Amino acid sequence: MVMLRITRLLKSNHKRQLSHLCSTSSRCLSSLSAEPFLSGNSSNYVDEMYHSWLKDPESVHKSWNVYFTNLASGAAPGEAYLPPPDLSTSLKATSVSARVSAKDSAIASESLINDYLAIQSLIRAYRTIGHSMADLDPLKINSADLDSSPNPALDFNNYNISNPDMLFHLSSEETPFLPTGEYSLAQIVEKLKDTYCNHIGIEYMHLRDEAEVKWLRDRFEDEKRRKFENRDKRLIIERLIRSQRFEEFLAKKWTSEKRFGLEGCEVLIPALKYIIDKANGRGCDTFVFGMPHRGRLNVLANVARKPLAQLFSQFDSKLSPEDEGSGDVKYHLGVYQERLNHVTNKKVKIMVAANPSHLEAVDPVVMGKTRAEQFYRKDFTGEKVMGVLLHGDAAFSGQGVVYESFHLSDLPAYTTHGIIHIVVNNQIGFTTDPRYSRSSPYCTDVAKVVGAPIFHVNGDDPEAVLHACHVAVDYRSKFGKDVVVDIVCYRKNGHNEIDEPSFTQPLMYKKIRNHQPALLKYLKKCIAEGVITQEEYEAHCKEYDQVCETAHYDAKVKPTLKNSEWLDSPWTGFFARQKFEYTPTGISEETIKHIGDCVASIKDTTFKAHPGIMRILKGRKDMIANRTVDWALAEAIAFGSLLKEGHHVRLSGQDSERGTFSHRHHVLHDQNVDKKFYVQLNQLYDDQGHYSVCNSSLSEYAVLGFELGYSLTSPNALIVWEAQFGDFSNVAQCVIDQFIASGQTKWHRQTGLVLLLPHGMEGMGPEHSSARLERFLQLTSDDPDVYPTYHSDEFTLRQLNDINMFVLNCSTPANFFHALRRQLTLPFRKPLIVMSPKSLLRLPEARSSFDELSEGTKFKRVLGEKGLALQNKESVKKLIFCSGKIYYDIVKERERLNKVDQIAVARIEQICPFPFDRVRQECNLFPNASVVWMQEEHKNQGAFEHVRPRILTSMKYSRPISYIGRNVSPSPATGNKVLHARENQAMLEEAMRLE
Repeated sequence: MVMLRITRLLKSNHKRQLSHLCSTSSRCLSSLSAEPFLSGNSSNYVDEMYHSWLKDPESVHKSWNVYFTNLASGAAPGEAYLPPPDLSTSLKATSVSARVSAKDSAIASESLINDYLAIQSLIRAYRTIGHSMADLDPLKINSADLDSSPNPALDFNNYNISNPDMLFHLSSEETPFLPTGEYSLAQIVEKLKDTYCNHIGIEYMHLRDEAEVKWLRDRFEDEKRRKFENRDKRLIIERLIRSQRFEEFLAKKWTSEKRFGLEGCEVLIPALKYIIDKANGRGCDTFVFGMPHRGRLNVLANVARKPLAQLFSQFDSKLSPEDEGSGDVKYHLGVYQERLNHVTNKKVKIMVAANPSHLEAVDPVVMGKTRAEQFYRKDFTGEKVMGVLLHGDAAFSGQGVVYESFHLSDLPAYTTHGIIHIVVNNQIGFTTDPRYSRSSPYCTDVAKVVGAPIFHVNGDDPEAVLHACHVAVDYRSKFGKDVVVDIVCYRKNGHNEIDEPSFTQPLMYKKIRNHQPALLKYLKKCIAEGVITQEEYEAHCKEYDQVCETAHYDAKVKPTLKNSEWLDSPWTGFFARQKFEYTPTGISEETIKHIGDCVASIKDTTFKAHPGIMRILKGRKDMIANRTVDWALAEAIAFGSLLKEGHHVRLSGQDSERGTFSHRHHVLHDQNVDKKFYVQLNQLYDDQGHYSVCNSSLSEYAVLGFELGYSLTSPNALIVWEAQFGDFSNVAQCVIDQFIASGQTKWHRQTGLVLLLPHGMEGMGPEHSSARLERFLQLTSDDPDVYPTYHSDEFTLRQLNDINMFVLNCSTPANFFHALRRQLTLPFRKPLIVMSPKSLLRLPEARSSFDELSEGTKFKRVLGEKGLALQNKESVKKLIFCSGKIYYDIVKERERLNKVDQIAVARIEQICPFPFDRVRQECNLFPNASVVWMQEEHKNQGAFEHVRPRILTSMKYSRPISYIGRNVSPSPATGNKVLHARENQAMLEEAMRLE
């Protein structure tokens, strides 16, 4: 450290002092390292003293001057300085330039140095763990860290200070909580307690960046920064009035309704509005919110400023939506509002994402929406778009998706340049005491995994809350990182308004019943300060009450309920511009060849690719020369054609850049230069859209939620999430069930998100075989007993429009190509679930001709029989319907046994919506054939239970349908390859058997 200091000083103007030291630097270093006190915790402090002495010997106490002079003169270790006893705390000392008002001494004083080191350790202790003794609980029941015992490191009596009455010289540069001057121990401790143990408890010393630590220290220790002007205090009162009176109005009008009110944390509304004010003043104009149900209606009304009449209409249970969808309960709904911020006089956009009761599930969705908004606005530093996430204390510590989401926060392809997290800390989870709901001291400790600073604040002190929020906004703006504000409050009612909380928390709710609301406490303080009068307060209350009454009247006189009024991501003008038609998705051969040539070559002549990559590129060139595509090339051409049209394409997932099965290779790595990449799909055209392909963290839940949020922002981008193996998607089942499958029905919200789920029984064992096709089919809204009555000209389009999501199991690259392009050519957006292949990626038979991709072509829902069976249809004895890769096994076995004229095979490529019309056509072609469904999955899995009633409906129950496949099983596949092969052979033998 000393040598480092010398190196730094060589660059400054201290060569005079250093000229002498350089000759003895090695001796100084060895002497210093031999000093016993440097093996303890004082080395940092001594190093700072040495640094100050080098700059100016008079800036340190005489004792230090003598010590360093002796050391530089060659004093032996231990002679230049007598070591102090061990400190009582293991906390590392920090630097403070110090001088004492004691008489100068030529000899270093052991007790004097020990006292200074103790003071530094004490200051460090308050900075590090002062939060543990902060006054955070408004009810005075709990300690926020669940440990009410005093911390000995914060007791100055444990530091063995020899002279407590001595005056210590402190510099405001290092201790901003006091101006530069001399202070007694009592004065120092008093200021430390006021800064770190009052209504704000700060956790920031765990941060790895020293600049961030110093910045936060200065913001909280400088008392001037905590002051509020009278106009700010009046605004706080006005906003508290709206927050509290809104809840009181709802309680008065709808006494028995669940509304999950904000009572006990009314300060949340001023806090959120203050965040918007401060960020908007810095240039941020778009805010993406995610939050649970508690306080949601208040946030919609008083932060987003949703028209109250529309909000109150949600309480009328007799109203039915005037548009599509079944809707959702009012405290799950999202909203999008553009309004004027009257504090900054600037426009702001506020989005509150719709979300289910699954707490914290919305976190990654908001992150994805925020990232997408930033991308489309070219906001590469997060200055214009900000994400804000609200949490409950029990959910924040209990839900694993919080941890997963935090780990996306600093990844290049996922960062939003800082999310502000607000924890509404009820100090209870439904009925569970925090002592039984978490193992960590604080509910916010999960945020430390990414080094986020955490500000715990007493919810009954509005100024403290707003100060913490102000610092949070400035920190996020300066450093572009996540930050947490933990508002420690209480929940006035039970989990909801008709719940009885005293069953499980009797003592807490005795306190709550007698507790004065934050508004009245703050009002009393402001009246005493002359900020506002009682009459002005009452006038504000009356004014807001009248606003609510007027809106309530309007909701009763002109009741309306439209799900479309609750969109959190309106695609302005998109649907109005669309023609309701099903257009072909093929492209010109010129485009096919151009994109194919680009992904088969590397334009950068200095780029050194892996030899294996060069073989893959040669294979692509050979396919292009032969006018064929395999799966990977079809995908690349589909992506490239959309990019050519100006669309943004984003693909993410575990190992998606290369592909789990080493088939994609969309990011090439230079073999000689670290971090030199080549992305061919970004080198197609000068004016193309941007292609983003990225390997995700090893997460499904958060990453799929992120990509869903990304897809909600614009209808003109293709957003794709790929699972490493299809069955891994079950880790993200919450996102699939609550958002993807039901989002449009509940929230009137469309998405074109694509899920690629590798699927197929190939002897890889239970966990790498099935993407659980049956689960997705069960989530669809396809009626098995009703044959659609659409006109034949628009049968396909109407089916696609009326279903909630598409489920495919393609068997050809061409159909996969068309499925991807169809996502952006349809006049609406639906999720696409693809059972993507594994072995078909390299199967020579699974290739498509350019003719199947060219202009005028489109996706084929059913690929019917094309062989000899068509020459004598009446003599065909068996019609096998199947889906996916098993088709190739069937036709191979059929050819081997020479039964191509007796057995017809049809592939159902689009399982949902079910192609009733095409299945009927295939059945009518072979009137004398028995009808069979064959699948490689077990009977209780796969598509059988879904297709069976629909095939019967298609045939008008004129013929029965039988099953060929594996028997029922609770496990997706066997782990024994021999047994797997035996099962496959048994299925094929059954398929070829003719009666």
